[in-house]
Amino acid sequence: MRRLEDKVTLVTGAARGIGEAIARAFAKEGAHVVLSDIRDKEGRAAAQSMGPNASYSHLDVRVELDWKRVMVQILLDHGRLDVLVNNAGVTGFEDGMRLHDPEHVSLEDWHAVHRTNLDGVFLGCRQAIRAMRDQGTGSIINISSRSGLVGIPAAAAYASSKAAVRNHSKTVALYCAEQGLAIRCNSIHPAAILTPMWEPMLGRGPEREANMRACVRDTPMQRFGTPEEVAALAVMLASDEAAYMTGTELNIDGGILAGSAATLSQEN
Repeated sequence: MRRLEDKVTLVTGAARGIGEAIARAFAKEGAHVVLSDIRDKEGRAAAQSMGPNASYSHLDVRVELDWKRVMVQILLDHGRLDVLVNNAGVTGFEDGMRLHDPEHVSLEDWHAVHRTNLDGVFLGCRQAIRAMRDQGTGSIINISSRSGLVGIPAAAAYASSKAAVRNHSKTVALYCAEQGLAIRCNSIHPAAILTPMWEPMLGRGPEREANMRACVRDTPMQRFGTPEEVAALAVMLASDEAAYMTGTELNIDGGILAGSAATLSQEN
């Protein structure tokens, strides 16, 4: 039997990048997957490519009514929700590099990042708990970031929002356990994963390769991670193999948070 056989799953931000890879991995493991995004054309195409057990729904994670509509439809279609992956997120740099340091980030930009990255996760967790309560089981997986564990001077709003996602995941885990529910909530913290989010920083043409090398220079494994590698962790957390895991955080960062990979000769 496949690891997620017949589990009903919802993945936000699933039109591309990490979200798409997670949805695709879930489908391969036998899940019924609802992909959601605000990029409707890309989202529908992704769902169609995953076979008959995948579908697409428009969902702006910032909008409470969107969450209610999608959740009602899932319960009507499938009768339950087993897994929610809160993946949708923004850096704040999607429309070009703007000042996001603690001194210069605008209140408008600060709020825009938090509305998607934090408010979206809050709304998703709340709706998932309500949907999963009757069956008493489920898995909520929140995609945070390495930036949620350390300070990022040039991305104050992003780092703040992802740190809040990390902490809220623990709060949700404790609340569900306190309620006597086997609804687990865990966070994944990727770093240097090659997705469309990196495009504004990598550029195109001859400088792209040089920029890619520069971006992973301080990563001990000296390479970008892949969305599929993040998806593998999500499959594990969604499966019954992780039934005793809740309130935890999994880092997938090529060793960045482990420290320096300097050799003995370099240290001397």
